[in-house]
Amino acid sequence: MSAGGRPILGGAGPFRQRLFAWGFARFSKHAEQYMQPYKTRFLRDLSGAVLEIGPGTGANLRYLKGQPVTWIGVEPNRFMRRYLMREAAALGMPADVRPGTAEALPAASGAIDAVISSLVLCSVTDPARVLGEVRRVLKPGGRFIFFEHVAAPQGTTLRRLQGWLRPLWRRMGDGCHPDRELGRAIQEAGFASVTMESFAAPVPVVRPHIAGIAIK
Repeated sequence: MSAGGRPILGGAGPFRQRLFAWGFARFSKHAEQYMQPYKTRFLRDLSGAVLEIGPGTGANLRYLKGQPVTWIGVEPNRFMRRYLMREAAALGMPADVRPGTAEALPAASGAIDAVISSLVLCSVTDPARVLGEVRRVLKPGGRFIFFEHVAAPQGTTLRRLQGWLRPLWRRMGDGCHPDRELGRAIQEAGFASVTMESFAAPVPVVRPHIAGIAIK
């Protein structure tokens, strides 16, 4: 699978994709423990068409339950689908899961009220292109809600470690880059406004995280 001729998911074949889906289904439960306060705040009061890029195993669906939303998921790893659909069924939520990539979102321009990204921009092939796609599909005034791990500050031991581990981390993590400056990328993506908070996660290599909302 590729995006614009570039391999996605770190070039992973079916075995690695299946293994990653299995592992992520277990890791995501741990991630929710430290991300829950931010998701509870930023994902409330949504309505209309909500598109989630890389929804994985559906960890964010529980925050949307009971809200007047039509949820669309764009997930390139086909082995995530059974976990995702199982979570949607358990919550009693309709789930429109579409194949595709964040670099070419399968949605019409100006059709989406909110886009959600949670631990996804680290693994896309082209973050700037993805953010352009997010802006394209959002309605004027629409919200891009993000929860991402980011690069440690330049010159720190952690930043050097992130760079040293990047090749292996990317291969084992479906294309994940531990040292992307995603906060700056979002700030420079052309949104009308960006509200962003930084926090530390209990995950050594990817400890720096951000959460926030960008308005088209």
